[in-house]
Amino acid sequence: MKFASLCSARTRIAPLVLMAALLSAATLTQAADAPPTRIRGTIEAVAGDLLTVKTNQGEDLAVTMNADATVHAITLAKIADIQPGRYVGATAVPQADGTLKALEVHVFPPEMAGAGDGHRPWDLAPDSSMTNGVVGELVTSNGRMITIKYKDGEQKVAIPDDMPVVNIEAGDRSLLMPGVHVMIFADKNADGTLTARSISAGKNGIKPPM
Repeated sequence: MKFASLCSARTRIAPLVLMAALLSAATLTQAADAPPTRIRGTIEAVAGDLLTVKTNQGEDLAVTMNADATVHAITLAKIADIQPGRYVGATAVPQADGTLKALEVHVFPPEMAGAGDGHRPWDLAPDSSMTNGVVGELVTSNGRMITIKYKDGEQKVAIPDDMPVVNIEAGDRSLLMPGVHVMIFADKNADGTLTARSISAGKNGIKPPM
């Protein structure tokens, strides 16, 4: 009788254990797929693996760096560096004619070609987008217009003369010090803490424009 009761209890518990495992796996998958939090600001302090950042909105945030966090240097570039065949990213806003007007362009090194390929909403300005891809056609007869081609399409982007252009270069943690302007992609953990995926740090006082 006791054996039958034990078997019955196990029969009831097994589906509950399986459901809990599935829910846990689903939660982990959602966390892994969640878009990163974008943090723009200035480093206030560095203590081991912990950065204290004053955001552009005036908020103080603590961001942890783990061993997988990558660091890139942001350096000045020129509009002339935006050439066909180069892999770039452009933050832009829509124009009435269906093209985009760039707010900034960052030029990737060859080894980072393909990073973030595509066209997606962005949060630098209202209605802004980010397009990462290869520069195709370049037209300079009436202003400067480029075509950025990515896997699923392309966008025509107007390049204003006064628009900031920067290079993304390899970097390391030696760039991270108080007063440095940063753009951080971070994961927001279940307990509300932040863990950096990647950090773009401006060299020589440069503020990452993206």
